[in-house]
Amino acid sequence: MFAPRRFHILLLAGYACAPLACAAVASSPKKIETVVVTARLDHARDSIQTQLGASTYKITAQDIRSQPGGANNLLNQVVLQAPDVAMDSFGQVHVRGEHNGLQYRIDGIILPEGISVFGQTLDPRLIQSVQLITGALPAEYGLRTAGIISITTRSGAFDQGGEVSLYGGSHGTLEPSFSYGSTSGNWNYFVSGDYLHNTLGIESPNGAANPLHDNTDQYHLFGYAEDTLNANSRISIMAGTSNEFFQIPNTPNLSPQLGLTVNGVSTYPSAKLNETQREITHFGILSYLHSTRRFSVQVSGVMRYSSVNFSPDRLGDLLYNGIAQQARKSDMAYGLQADSSWHVSDTHTLRSGLFFEYDNATSNTLSYVLPVNAAGIQTSDIPLGIADNGQKSGTTFSAYIQDEWKLLPSLTLNYGLRYDQYAQYSSGSQLSPRVNAVWTPLAGTTIHAGYARYFSPPPFELIGSETIAKFQNTTAAPAVLSDTNPVAERANYYDIGASQVLSPHLNVGVDSYYKISRNLIDEGQFGAPIILTPFNYARGKQYGLEFTSSYARGGFSAYGNLAFAHAIGKHIITSQFNFSAADLAYIASHYIYLDHDQAMTASAGAAYHWDMNRISMDMLYGSGLRRTTTIPNGGHVPGYVVVNLGASHAFTHGALRGISVRFDVINLLDRRYEIRDGSGIGVGAPQWGASRGFFFGISKAF
Repeated sequence: MFAPRRFHILLLAGYACAPLACAAVASSPKKIETVVVTARLDHARDSIQTQLGASTYKITAQDIRSQPGGANNLLNQVVLQAPDVAMDSFGQVHVRGEHNGLQYRIDGIILPEGISVFGQTLDPRLIQSVQLITGALPAEYGLRTAGIISITTRSGAFDQGGEVSLYGGSHGTLEPSFSYGSTSGNWNYFVSGDYLHNTLGIESPNGAANPLHDNTDQYHLFGYAEDTLNANSRISIMAGTSNEFFQIPNTPNLSPQLGLTVNGVSTYPSAKLNETQREITHFGILSYLHSTRRFSVQVSGVMRYSSVNFSPDRLGDLLYNGIAQQARKSDMAYGLQADSSWHVSDTHTLRSGLFFEYDNATSNTLSYVLPVNAAGIQTSDIPLGIADNGQKSGTTFSAYIQDEWKLLPSLTLNYGLRYDQYAQYSSGSQLSPRVNAVWTPLAGTTIHAGYARYFSPPPFELIGSETIAKFQNTTAAPAVLSDTNPVAERANYYDIGASQVLSPHLNVGVDSYYKISRNLIDEGQFGAPIILTPFNYARGKQYGLEFTSSYARGGFSAYGNLAFAHAIGKHIITSQFNFSAADLAYIASHYIYLDHDQAMTASAGAAYHWDMNRISMDMLYGSGLRRTTTIPNGGHVPGYVVVNLGASHAFTHGALRGISVRFDVINLLDRRYEIRDGSGIGVGAPQWGASRGFFFGISKAF
């Protein structure tokens, strides 16, 4: 089902279209030629990038369809089935003890980072396959190195025809969607889109099955088109958009505890709070690929706009938090990327590339606060409006060169250098060596070891321009006045592991890693706007051990992953005004667990397919993210297990031909589990996992 394609590269000996695609084009030699050329160029594109020595976990479109929920799931729910991926609130995932650090690539092209918090811009319907690439990465991967989410898009050359679908059920879920792919002359194209409404847009803050004020409406659209110019070249165009609206859920039966009065009012029922957030992302990519027998190059231009707009409940937020802040952040990014591979000889392949990105970010806030005296006592009940606006541009430049050297038939070495430089709120650069070795001493046995020097600039689009001095003598004055801009993280990363084919049907693997960082980047949610803010620990350590397995025979497939992780940091040195003086003092001299540390994570699943029927199961286990006890992040919330079931049937005869139906049960055991309890460094509020849900879907292929 989910195949751990780890520690090796698959070299294709030939090209073939999928059976359905072949049937669709069998009557047209021109279309067959287009399909074959497309396959060859796809292989050339894939050969430009190497995962040699990295840990690569691949999930195919078939795997996604087999998963309970299928392509109706969000992308983060798909990635959670990979090893050492921990679930967090707001739809976040953490790979190998990193807070964020994920880079998204579409057909090898880097998608610049956006500002969205809850939203998932990329829809599983557009995915032919997705790989999570981690470990000691080759030199072509940089900037965000916790994991590469590498997506191969569906293509009209291989996915001809379309589908319309309606999915819904518990939590007021309604999700109509469509997808369609086809060819026309030398062109092939694919489009997909969906609308999602439910009443559980963000996790419940108190464990209620149906939390108050938690509606979401989301729109997603994606399109891909390529023109095969000749047997060696093509141009491709991609574009996507997402527009997502979220209500911020309320906890009932609370009352203000700050003792404040606003325009004569001092009470406000928490159930009536009305905070909302809208997240918008648009992106477009234009790419040119040229390939000959020994040399391939891909040059791409990319554009991405993203924005977050938080609207407060002015009266309620003032009484509960001492500040009601209208916050809007946006970022416009332009990127240029070029990657190439040159097969110099049977033993050497040189790869090189360049990347440049220009960002222009805007941060506008209007904060309503109340005046206080030096003792912190309110002096007036008339709110003050404080505008704090800023704009900043930034650049990022990267270059790399590496050589894949086949020393022996059983031993391959990949070594290279990478250079990264950025100039934003802070600036810096680094030349980073990378080296990986892959050894196959026996048939079916693969051992890898690698070292990577990493350089990760802070996420530019998330850094604000808040002026602390404007909030002095108000209810929003911070206890700590220091505010150093976040800086780049620098790290040494070591990885070693092995995989073994035990039989034609069973594969197992083990992997270990150790990372030591200077200026470790973390992120937190501070204040009412649900916008993450980066900060740095002076020192950081992360290490762990992963076990993977997969089995496939006939119509049955299964997988299982188990991971142990440890992530700690010491001395917060940037964005200090977000923390209490006591926490800063303790962390300055003590290592603490990072708030997203989870000691044990597991995922497993199985699917059985016969005739046109499919049943599937998957499971997630987490030992619990961190919470504050007597020391910051000193404990963890209780562990949890989530089991999901799915079943589907496709009709192939009569009037129902082309119709498929599915039924899914999410959180079968109805375990009420806490993701966050509201405490911990950078944790803004409690969140609970979703209660049991029943979902039904019907689709029509055409």
